[in-house]
Amino acid sequence: MSPDRPVGDLFRRFRDRLAVEGPHRLGGPGGHTGHGAKVTPTPDPARGAGGAWPGANGGPVPAGWERGSRATAFDPGPARTDAEAREAGLAPNPPRDVEPAGRPRRRGGRGGRGGEQLTVPPATFTSYYGRPILKAPVWKWDIAAYLFTGGLAAGSSLLAAGGQLTGRPALRRAGRVTALAAVSASAYFLVNDLGKPSRFHHMLRVAKLTSPMSVGTWILTTFGPAAGVAAVAEAAPWLPERGLLGLGRRLLPPAGNAAGLVAAVTAPALATYTGVLLADTAVPSWHEAYPELPTIFAGSALASGAGVGLIAAPPAQAGPARRFAVAGAALELWGSHRVENRLGLLSEPYATGTAGRLLRAGRALTAAGVAGALVGRRSRVLSALSGGALLAASVCTRFGIFHGGVTSAKDPKYTVVPQRERAQRRADQQTHVSGPGAGPNGG
Repeated sequence: MSPDRPVGDLFRRFRDRLAVEGPHRLGGPGGHTGHGAKVTPTPDPARGAGGAWPGANGGPVPAGWERGSRATAFDPGPARTDAEAREAGLAPNPPRDVEPAGRPRRRGGRGGRGGEQLTVPPATFTSYYGRPILKAPVWKWDIAAYLFTGGLAAGSSLLAAGGQLTGRPALRRAGRVTALAAVSASAYFLVNDLGKPSRFHHMLRVAKLTSPMSVGTWILTTFGPAAGVAAVAEAAPWLPERGLLGLGRRLLPPAGNAAGLVAAVTAPALATYTGVLLADTAVPSWHEAYPELPTIFAGSALASGAGVGLIAAPPAQAGPARRFAVAGAALELWGSHRVENRLGLLSEPYATGTAGRLLRAGRALTAAGVAGALVGRRSRVLSALSGGALLAASVCTRFGIFHGGVTSAKDPKYTVVPQRERAQRRADQQTHVSGPGAGPNGG
């Protein structure tokens, strides 16, 4: 800057004054104001002689300076409460030695001394823009119906195999026909959910053992034709004895027996793979119940097959159906009790709302169906009512499990709370392992 210019003279005078008076006299408390008005400091006991408080020699005292100013580059000023700030007309300055109310101080550093304050409020069970953490399943009622019809097909084929091996034609016939009808309904519900029939065909291009959906597709593909041949074989007595149809009349029964056994061998996988499929998702109440869901679905399949036998077969031939009812009810009731009591917070969706009502109704109908099957050994009417109760119980159980999982996916707490509990358990274990005395020398 040229020394001949007036601006240069002003800058030199400012620099000289800064060297003589110090920076606290310029622009800060007790220094020059923004408009050139100088405030002479007055001695203050708290600051010592020559302190920088304004008001000396009758000078103006800005509002609020008697109680401390806002923190600046030269003087941070004392703490100021909200009431004092209102009186002074300034913004509040929180005391540095008082912990803010409602915000815990994070402990850290050496020796357990206090660390930085938490600036993030406690997390609430929401996600970005108020959306749930997990995307709820887009499956509709047709998938819940698919769960039921798949179990019904599996249980009916097992019942048919039992009637075939024990010489009970009415039981065999009812089981085979029901299995074909149920697996056909399952294929419809599955294709309806996929949207295009070609998608089911596309899933057959690969066989992936680690994918429950891929395995289930192949199970359904194997079970369906076998159940169809077994059911068609029941029409052999209606064919004429001579000609080409007569040949079919002689060949269909042995082919139906073989196909019925193939369907029965595949039936346990068909009954349980849907439970594995649900447990393989990220839905909290389904994923955490992975040990129980296959058991529940197996018991439900047996109970529904027993219901078919009790309705269609005479009491004299319904012995295997009654045994199926007892075994299926035991598995189903045990699994339902486990998912409603073992999972902690994740058991709540199975005990409340629509899922809770359905599962309670399923348990009551199962108990009534088993009791009627055992008591009404000689009553066709009571056996048929018991069979209907078992079928209704299977429907309630499958839909209850379905609704319970969907509910757990919609509420973020069923995702956040278990995650925090697992993280806390891991932290406690690490603290226990790395604590005093954990080293090889006890250090």
